[in-house]
Amino acid sequence: MKIASFAVLVVLLNGLLGWSFNLPQDVGPDVPSGKLNSLSFAPFREGQGPIDEKFPSPEQIDADLQLMGEKTHSIRTYASAEGSMPSIPALAQKHGLKMIQGAWLGGLKADNKVEVAELIRSANANPDVVKRVIVGNEVLLRGDLQSEQLIEYIREVKRAVKQPVSYADVWSMYMKYPELIREVDFITIHILPYWEDEPITVDQAPAHIERIFKQVQQEAEAIAPGKPILIGESGWPGEGRQRGWSVPSVVNEAKFIRALIEVANKNGFDYNIVEAFNQSWKSELEGVVGANWGLYSVDRKEVFPLTGKVYENPDWRNGVIASTILFLIIVAYCWKPLRSLSTMRLAFFLAFAQLLSFLLPNMLENLWYTSYSDWQRFQTLLIVGLNTILAGLILQRGYGLLANRTANPKFGAWIYTLYIVFAGYAVYKTFGLAINGRYISFPIVAVYIPVAGMLGLMFFSYIAERPWPLSNIEINRLAGHLKAKADHDKILGYALLIVGLILVIWETKAFIVSRDFILAYPNVAERIGVAFVYTVTNCQLMIWLMCLVVLSLPLLLNNTQSQR
Repeated sequence: MKIASFAVLVVLLNGLLGWSFNLPQDVGPDVPSGKLNSLSFAPFREGQGPIDEKFPSPEQIDADLQLMGEKTHSIRTYASAEGSMPSIPALAQKHGLKMIQGAWLGGLKADNKVEVAELIRSANANPDVVKRVIVGNEVLLRGDLQSEQLIEYIREVKRAVKQPVSYADVWSMYMKYPELIREVDFITIHILPYWEDEPITVDQAPAHIERIFKQVQQEAEAIAPGKPILIGESGWPGEGRQRGWSVPSVVNEAKFIRALIEVANKNGFDYNIVEAFNQSWKSELEGVVGANWGLYSVDRKEVFPLTGKVYENPDWRNGVIASTILFLIIVAYCWKPLRSLSTMRLAFFLAFAQLLSFLLPNMLENLWYTSYSDWQRFQTLLIVGLNTILAGLILQRGYGLLANRTANPKFGAWIYTLYIVFAGYAVYKTFGLAINGRYISFPIVAVYIPVAGMLGLMFFSYIAERPWPLSNIEINRLAGHLKAKADHDKILGYALLIVGLILVIWETKAFIVSRDFILAYPNVAERIGVAFVYTVTNCQLMIWLMCLVVLSLPLLLNNTQSQR
């Protein structure tokens, strides 16, 4: 009865926490009529993308545009001649959508010629659908063309079509190349606060957008008075790496879009939201964060609504059910051994078992959702599989500590080996984050079990032996391992701390050397101070650094080869 009572209590507490952390949230006023003015539309599905030249069928595009008819009045496209893209205007008309049609320009002249020719043909053939055209997208930002080359393409299209013609790039490119303002019929700027050199909170973003729009407007008035401005891209990622104070989340994505529309309606701004569907192919270029800007997931499931309250994870009940089933399996398997534990130790063990049972399904859900290829899914299964094995071994060792039983050397060797593997993985991933981490997510989820497991074993060791010597934190003692090499362990432990320090330095440096950050903070000392603040207030980064510290402690304190 004691075991059953505690198990029921733990299950209820798990459900209560799951419910409380996933309440629907108010993200601002509903989007008027539940429809956006314009929405970026790239119709690629899982396994498709322009890099591999795998394009959706006209039937798939038709199904997507049917969804778009429910969400927006207009769509913005980025390419005209690639794959099945020429079929979009006719299908858009079928679903009552207008278009801002784009031509994709790059470094290859032959490809650009084909794109421009198709844009001209389509604009002239579909004047009732194609209301504006955009020649090139962030070409200057990528460095694919010089401004003079770009202007020639703009002039070619202007001579051939009746629709207003523009070029789209981040707002600072129009400031850098003011000659573009004279050439275009309307100015198309991208304002993406998440990607700014000084990333801000989602609550600060609306004021930032208003300020940037008016700054560009003021500059444009001095060159070409009265020229219209379109916010060609603005949005917020729903998943991925935190940058400074910019935190990706579904709730923040929904909050940003609704706040942007409020600002736009108040000021009469013309806007286009990025984007309709999550783009899995972008993960190859921009990681998890690049693949998660859509109103719909890559499998066409709505990520969040444009009206009403929003759930961060609407499927949270599935996680609670999975963790509960896993927990009950553990309790059933350990029923007889658990009878020997005192009331307090039994409660601690069951709570720890439920924690690990919660972390494993959560890990699988998160990593699987952010896996976009067979190779990435294989890595997910491998990581989750190793974590599952380690969790089972740690539970066995935790029970042994609480029951004052001698450790099993074979199990101890497995715990030690897997722990070293995850510590090495953490060093490798942190080094990658430090050297080129702009698009790489912090791998916190992948080390849930070794971090939580070691903390749990430390706590159980403290309960089992008082006074508690600091040597009980050694990986040997925690794992119950006989043959660990302390010197080698210390090298790995120091490596964890060193790469963590390098990560902080490089993260700070990334702010310091960025162009707009330099303009905002010309004083070097002030710039370094502000950059450091952005780094140490990055919650994801700080959590990852704490994970590194937890992983390093059992290795750095490993001085003995004795088994407890």
